[in-house]
Amino acid sequence: LWKELDKIDEAIDFCEKVNYPVLIRPSYVLSGAAMKVAENQKQLISYLNMATKVSKDCPVVISKFITDAKEIEIDAVADKGKLINYAVSEHVENAGIHSGDATLILPAHKLYLETIKRIKKVTKQIAENLEISGPFNIQFISKDNEIKVIECNLRASRSFPFVSKTYDINFIEMATNIMLKTKYNIANIKFDELEYVAIKVPVFSFSRLPNVDPVLGVEMVSTGEVAAFGYDVKETYIKALMASGFKLPKKNILISIGDQKFKYEFLSSLRILSKLGFNLYGTEQTYLFCALNEIEMTKIDMLTILNKLDKSEIDLIINIPTSMYNSENKSNGFVMRRKCIDVNIPLITNIKCARLFVASLRDYINNGIDYKSWDEYVINN
Repeated sequence: LWKELDKIDEAIDFCEKVNYPVLIRPSYVLSGAAMKVAENQKQLISYLNMATKVSKDCPVVISKFITDAKEIEIDAVADKGKLINYAVSEHVENAGIHSGDATLILPAHKLYLETIKRIKKVTKQIAENLEISGPFNIQFISKDNEIKVIECNLRASRSFPFVSKTYDINFIEMATNIMLKTKYNIANIKFDELEYVAIKVPVFSFSRLPNVDPVLGVEMVSTGEVAAFGYDVKETYIKALMASGFKLPKKNILISIGDQKFKYEFLSSLRILSKLGFNLYGTEQTYLFCALNEIEMTKIDMLTILNKLDKSEIDLIINIPTSMYNSENKSNGFVMRRKCIDVNIPLITNIKCARLFVASLRDYINNGIDYKSWDEYVINN
């Protein structure tokens, strides 16, 4: 459900009809600039005023924001409406993180076969109806085995080079030949026969942006990306993080999780970290949760946290805010995250990434990882 609106009272009525949260998108912006998720009427009015400053003479689009859903991307090439080649990748983070900031897994590993079939069918229909000749990218949202189209971009996306490198197929060359009406070869991609996986992780420059909260949302904030190859998702993810400059923890990990559902989602990961022998520190509510679940953790207050960060006595902070899409710059969570960035301590703020990281770290500690060149994975596959 979505609607184009230019009056605040109409926007309030629409949001009450579809129920919060809602996504607010100003007209004519790039990379999600000024896009916000409003969880109540107060935030709605505040963000609408902000959007007006970005695009004064244009309406905003407000849509129902779907929570706890998976985001899936398809990069494709079509010729006169006929789908020629395509690649389906999945985001590690739930939908709501800008695709430029998301961790991308290719080929998709946690999608039902029926979901992939539906995505391909819808992609074919869109290509045919728009009579596409050239590259395009479609972002889907999937929940309860149903899919919806977020947007279709009639251009090459930032993931086209990643897709091309993963499959050793030049998608751009193919799309360019189609647009120039010259001869091209149709590549035969055998998705189910690949022995390797590729993962792309974002790179950020928060240290150069004072007072910015390093929590990801619908507005793009990454300034680069790194990709890695491996034989399973966990091995590949830890490689990609290390290549991006992420330092693996050696001893002390601070954990602060706001929402109770995130605490339970991270419970098995907490047990893994404890068994691996890490010293776990926690803010009050996280400490109490661990105590109830018989996980050893040291309670720590805000002043001590800042002191330990200054002395580099914490190797990693896993901080999952209660609200993933709205930051209060005066909160303890913001102060902790910002301090983490300023003293160059690794930080994880997304629950899905945190869980994958812990599982990947366990395998890395127990088994190590193999380093191979790109052609050893792709060409020799």
